[in-house]
Amino acid sequence: MRLAILGDVHGNAFALRAVLDDIRAASPDQVLNLGDTVWGCADPASAWALQQECAPPSVRGNTDERVAGLRDGKETMRAWVRARLPADVPATLAALPTHLDTADGEVRVAHGSPRSPWEDLMLTGTPDGHTRPARFRELRERLGGFRFGAGGRVCIVGHTHREMLTVVDGLTVVNAGPVSRQKDGLPLARWVQLTRRAGHWTAEFRRVPYDTQAASTWARTHGPAGAGDHEAHWLTTGREP
Repeated sequence: MRLAILGDVHGNAFALRAVLDDIRAASPDQVLNLGDTVWGCADPASAWALQQECAPPSVRGNTDERVAGLRDGKETMRAWVRARLPADVPATLAALPTHLDTADGEVRVAHGSPRSPWEDLMLTGTPDGHTRPARFRELRERLGGFRFGAGGRVCIVGHTHREMLTVVDGLTVVNAGPVSRQKDGLPLARWVQLTRRAGHWTAEFRRVPYDTQAASTWARTHGPAGAGDHEAHWLTTGREP
């Protein structure tokens, strides 16, 4: 069994098309989407249409909550994004679950953690404003009862825009890389393939080049004042300005 898992599209239709082409070539049994679907400036309308057609969101991301009006803040960006989407998108995003189980309950997907799309599962903030890898006790708490002994095998999340993998008490925990808005200086679109063989799961991190210049030009030309330039720089450098 093969699962294709993508997330953090952030309204980047250019990166998403490249990822979807790579996924089609892999011919998975199921495609799952970790959320943060449209909050971005590289053609969010087309990005939403592509997701609806090929990879509907499986769980709710934190910026999906902003689009849905479940969280306040960043009103200018929210208004710009919503003006480019069908009117039913906010309600669709609001109705998504925080986590979803698949593959007979062996795989759990979430955006940030199974408890909250705003919570980092595999990273912990430090007093100096940086992050460190989460300790096993922190992972156990944030997993919210999903564990190997109860039938779980893999928990996969997004949100941090980092590719990570660890094992806690027999449970494989994966942080998928983002389709858009990379943070490691490598502006390649990302997704993860989970493969089950002989009762065991393996994770393969996939990286796909795409036309970052076209994406950044679209963002700079059509995005809201300031935000479009910010996004354009981010997409071409793979680092948030």
